[in-house]
Amino acid sequence: MAEERPGASEATEESEATASATTGRVPGGDTRRPVTIAYIAESAGVSVPTVSKVINGRSGVSDDTRARVEALVNEYGYRKPSGSRNNVVELVFRELESMWAVEIIRGVEQVAREQRVGVMVSEFGLHDSTAMSMDDTVGRRPRCVLSVAQLSEAEREQLTARGIPFVVFDPTAELPDDVPFVGATNWRGGQSATRHLVALGHRRIAMISGPEQVLCCRARLAGYRSALDEAGLPLEPDLVVRVPLTRADGYAAARTLLSRPDRPTAIFAANDLQALGVYQAAREIGLGVPQDLSVVGFDDLPVVAWVDPPLTTVHQPLTEMAVAATELALALGRGERAPQLGLEIATTLVVRESTAPPKD
Repeated sequence: MAEERPGASEATEESEATASATTGRVPGGDTRRPVTIAYIAESAGVSVPTVSKVINGRSGVSDDTRARVEALVNEYGYRKPSGSRNNVVELVFRELESMWAVEIIRGVEQVAREQRVGVMVSEFGLHDSTAMSMDDTVGRRPRCVLSVAQLSEAEREQLTARGIPFVVFDPTAELPDDVPFVGATNWRGGQSATRHLVALGHRRIAMISGPEQVLCCRARLAGYRSALDEAGLPLEPDLVVRVPLTRADGYAAARTLLSRPDRPTAIFAANDLQALGVYQAAREIGLGVPQDLSVVGFDDLPVVAWVDPPLTTVHQPLTEMAVAATELALALGRGERAPQLGLEIATTLVVRESTAPPKD
């Protein structure tokens, strides 16, 4: 468990690292000038979040460091500024134009309506200055932040220093233990997809995985491997292809797999876009789905229920994940200690018409 997040009373340190907070005497000078948390941090030789923890009485700071910071706070006459945060949850995307955004926004708005909180949707953008974007978010003083974008360590520290609670939605990389997040049971989803194919009688099951550095892709691949091992089937390295999570890359990977003389009878794709690429590759070489090739995806995008044949896939509950993430973020914003800071919402296998027993 992580230390307690700052509550509403602690979240009033607006622009502490850059703006004036109060007035105090600076050592070596006979004039009075603004004293900020950043100045105290520099003088103490520690980070801004560390000073914020001391000022707000939170744990995670050694006794020696706490004593040194408190001495400087007293010497400089620093006082926490007064004020309050806006009654808004800010939902941050790195890219807003995605097939997943609507489902996520729906879940956030559901909770916001119930708790009578406003919703601000923002996009950092791939080509914008991340620091400036986070400065803008901090300047808006939201009650909390729900980030679909993967936050850097510097961005997380910036939010923490201002006392703005945040939750990472569906993290793509490993996070420190004290960073709250909500994700899905990707390992279990990969296992259930592969178990389904094994139960149908498939023995040569390929997987088109995503990039190795993406956390959910590693988990889905691990679930696939677990199901094969459970069934006593060998893991054949040549049947695992790692490519980006796009339809075009799924198509290219499937063409490679299906050109083998001992081609697989089933393919599990790490997401639905890759699975749609598998459909295209199978059609081009004259293979029928599921007559000649069974296909399973992951995500359950709305479109896959309408393709021909409808895709068997693992449902990732994006709306439910967004609901849980928003509830967690708002609870932290009220200064409550969450029972757990890491939540995984269960995935479910949705069986449609793209899977069937193999011919042989």
